[in-house]
Amino acid sequence: MGLLYDRTNELVRAGMVHLLSGVVPLYVVNEFPKSGGTWVGQMLGRALGVPFPRNRFPALGRSIMHGHYLNPSGIKNAVVVWRDGRDVMVSWYHQQLIPHEYNGRQVRRSRKELPLRDYGDVYANLPAFIEYSFTRPHSPAFSWTDFVRRWRWREDVIHVRYEDVRRDAASELRRVFAGLTGEELSQEEAAAIADEFSFERQSGRAPGEEDKKSFLRKGVVGDWRNRFGPKAREVFDRYAGEELISLGYEHDHAWVREEVAGRAAGD
Repeated sequence: MGLLYDRTNELVRAGMVHLLSGVVPLYVVNEFPKSGGTWVGQMLGRALGVPFPRNRFPALGRSIMHGHYLNPSGIKNAVVVWRDGRDVMVSWYHQQLIPHEYNGRQVRRSRKELPLRDYGDVYANLPAFIEYSFTRPHSPAFSWTDFVRRWRWREDVIHVRYEDVRRDAASELRRVFAGLTGEELSQEEAAAIADEFSFERQSGRAPGEEDKKSFLRKGVVGDWRNRFGPKAREVFDRYAGEELISLGYEHDHAWVREEVAGRAAGD
């Protein structure tokens, strides 16, 4: 029953997003997983005064529709959330291979397809996982590179970076709100919303304090430097180096050969 419900929910949402987003209207927050889309959707829902029916059937009315959509056909009022693909890989590893309260089905499938000796050793396993995530993608059925190539250059969406939201959530929220509505959100209201949905308030931890069993695992920028060894750098660059540059996270491929940080504690 759970699988049937999830699949039906997914189909209904996709149909609404592609056919009704410009009519209702719906506000579509689109991302490759683990890029900060849920966070942006929460804040935007509060700012717009519309519901954010995440993980349940959507209502036929103005709301935030968060998802992972590769095909842009028919999608209106879209906000595309970006994050450094190397940080995405670290977070995606935990989503796919480390059990928490929401990811049981994903973990069972990924562990079956990618058997490893010690799933807690992120540093050692990342090269194999990166290869797996680009060659056998599931949940969604496309890779980070596929998503970048399809959405990076679109001018009919609002682009927002996770790193910019981490730096100044209120300012980014005001910019996105204005882009969607043509109206201004006050600095005071934006600051209050940013505080309400901050990592600290939602997780009960400071950014950087890791809980591997939580959907809100760590909440930091640049953790990939602690997790990517030389081989992980080579594999990621092979599959997504050009896309990393196109998004402005690197100027060239020199990062692959930079001195690698020591293994993160606990890996």
